[in-house]
Amino acid sequence: MAKFFVNRPIVAIVISIIFVIVGIVAILGLPIAQYPDIVPPEIVINTTYVGADAQTVEQSVATPIEQEMSGVDNMNYMYSLNANNGELKLYVNFDVKTDPNIDQVLAQMRKAQADSKLPSEVRDFGVTVKKSTSSPLMLVALSSPGGTYDATFLANYAYINLNDQLTRVPGVASVTVFGA
Repeated sequence: MAKFFVNRPIVAIVISIIFVIVGIVAILGLPIAQYPDIVPPEIVINTTYVGADAQTVEQSVATPIEQEMSGVDNMNYMYSLNANNGELKLYVNFDVKTDPNIDQVLAQMRKAQADSKLPSEVRDFGVTVKKSTSSPLMLVALSSPGGTYDATFLANYAYINLNDQLTRVPGVASVTVFGA
């Protein structure tokens, strides 16, 4: 076979050109995304039970919401974080192929079914359902020249002057100020 192409170089060149043309046509026909979705959509449910510890939050707030969320369509898994200041963060991850907006609506409907089982203090404070990502999109570090301001001042500055502006950027679900 190799002897055939060595003796007839024009045939080898023509076949090579045909392969290149077929390859270019195949590449043009492939669906290619610049930034494909590889991270599953995530919904975060936040609330605070003022005056409760982590165990009380788990028993009276997290458990009823988790029981309702367990049947939501296209859910992969969920986990919750309960803090001793009464804060609950419930993360619900969905299949990559689903629409995050639909996932948020489904989670909101399931959360509404759990509202009657929650303590009145939690309902009064409010339970939010937001789209989220599993990792931060951007981190911003503030520093003062020569260390003239401490971390508490910088955190307050960020909260007062930057938090609202960053939250208004299209596509930003939440802004968290931490470090002080």
